[in-house]
Amino acid sequence: MTDTTVARTMGDLQELAHGTDHDYAKGSPHIRHQGLRDRIIDQLQAVVSETIDRNGQCRLLELGAGHGTFTDHLVAAGAQVTVTEMSEPSARVLRQRFRHNPGVTVVHDPDGTSVSKVGELDAAVCISVLHHIPDYLATVSGLVERIVPGGSFLSVQDPLWYPRRTRTSMRLDKGAYYLWRLGQGSFRRGLDTQLRRFRGVFDETKEADMVEYHVVRDGVDEEALRTLLAASFEDVRVQRYWSTQNGGLQAVGERFFPSSTFGIVARKRG
Repeated sequence: MTDTTVARTMGDLQELAHGTDHDYAKGSPHIRHQGLRDRIIDQLQAVVSETIDRNGQCRLLELGAGHGTFTDHLVAAGAQVTVTEMSEPSARVLRQRFRHNPGVTVVHDPDGTSVSKVGELDAAVCISVLHHIPDYLATVSGLVERIVPGGSFLSVQDPLWYPRRTRTSMRLDKGAYYLWRLGQGSFRRGLDTQLRRFRGVFDETKEADMVEYHVVRDGVDEEALRTLLAASFEDVRVQRYWSTQNGGLQAVGERFFPSSTFGIVARKRG
């Protein structure tokens, strides 16, 4: 893999990939598939409810909220939510969507530094976002520092670390992805991208490489996250599951295929 100087900021690249008219659901299994979406909503509501029971409130940061698919559910569960977005168009959508809701604060975060500026938190939530962040461990560490005793952390929908996965798992995952790509009419683009990666090419001009960091650095290390969180929380659990954009293979994969994706929940900040 080549490592070159980044010509554009992550905010610039996020805006290229996630403009105002971007359809987050199109390539997001956790939004597309009702079963996955409902399970995540249940987890979010449980985290907020448990945190309120322990701390009497839930001041929550949702990192990289997209267009706010899950923000409504956090607010409905009783959280006071600050949402961040690197993409300015997506931040505009969020401001418009929640303009009449005093329980939601929207922060445009083009350089990813807003975490260091937030005040005390009772909980932090990352939904399909850690794999977009170059140094996700440092980001999570910064979030943990802001979480008060009794607080919680939840992250879901990130790809399991490739070196711990079997060849069968990886082949099924990529095969399901390409079948979905064929249906989207963008198979050529996906093939070109994979050929570059096979050759070890890391192209800073293409948001596919710069935004989807997991595909050029072997996924997200769930065990490293577990270790980091276990130093600060009493209860840390990794939840592994199958996830793909293809609807038919999602239903089959949930029953028969090896896990490809994970979530992690940390409770009771010490």
